[in-house]
Amino acid sequence: MLVRDENAMSDRWGKRPSDRTIGELLEAGVIALDKPTGPTSHQVTAWAKATLGMKKLGHGGTLDPNVSGVLPLCTGKAMRLTDLVLSSDKEYICLMRLHKDRDEKRIRAVMKEFQGKIYQFPPVRSAVKRQLRIRTISELKIMEISGRDILFSVSCDAGTYIRTLCTDVGEAMGCGANMIELRRSRSGSMGENDAATLHDIKDSYIFWQQHGREEWIRSIIRPVEVLVEPLPKIIVKASAVDAVCHGADLNIQGIHMIDEDIRRNALVALMTARGELVALGTMMMSTPKIMSTSQGKAVKVTRVMMNAGTYPRMWKFSTDLEELKEQV
Repeated sequence: MLVRDENAMSDRWGKRPSDRTIGELLEAGVIALDKPTGPTSHQVTAWAKATLGMKKLGHGGTLDPNVSGVLPLCTGKAMRLTDLVLSSDKEYICLMRLHKDRDEKRIRAVMKEFQGKIYQFPPVRSAVKRQLRIRTISELKIMEISGRDILFSVSCDAGTYIRTLCTDVGEAMGCGANMIELRRSRSGSMGENDAATLHDIKDSYIFWQQHGREEWIRSIIRPVEVLVEPLPKIIVKASAVDAVCHGADLNIQGIHMIDEDIRRNALVALMTARGELVALGTMMMSTPKIMSTSQGKAVKVTRVMMNAGTYPRMWKFSTDLEELKEQV
């Protein structure tokens, strides 16, 4: 990151996400649930909510009942960031069956054509308007071919319909095809290797509640900061954090460090030096402009996540280190 103010006051407040208590993680955390086939996403979310005794718990990115895999669950205040989960890229493993025999060379050639930008119509039974959409397939890799059955992995944009992809591949091969089985192996930065089952959630909660053993449940509930990992970031000065928590926009004077090459109008995460998420906002100017200017509004705050009062109220004072030392 680029350091804009080397004399910013050292961060002596707040708490690193890794040091939060289980209760604090439940107030704003993320669980990567390994959803089984059978129940709906709403049903497994309700079960997890009841198991954890939560008032607020929601899922990000619906999976059909017959689809398994990673289903992100947001607890408490983290539910305000479910749109970030919905817009994150996804990875699936799919079993597709052709309706007629085709040689392997033809299969590989056709499926290769579906990498890059594709056009899709959502299925008839979908929750969105049926209009032509453009989605990007960043990787489509054939894992195994057995007769008419093709097992492949696909990395794609959010909102890509794999069932429709199978149908389109079948049409391109001139034989027809349909999806047999589907599993989501990744949603954003959350992969299946880190996902927990419903049994894991219940057992780890009991271990924590009844035996005081929190290692297991701590490995399951991640800090809310996981959701903003893909976003560009700005480190806010400790003296400006509480002002942002009260809804103030971030001025250039309140920036300690900033990621390189952030564009104007980009969505950005405002963080503390300890790695805590303060708020989300929209860049009012680019990184080069911020680094070359001493005054002005840098970020328009759109969503405050940190509770006011977590950091001391110092925004009436100068952000200069020497003056602040006299006040603290």
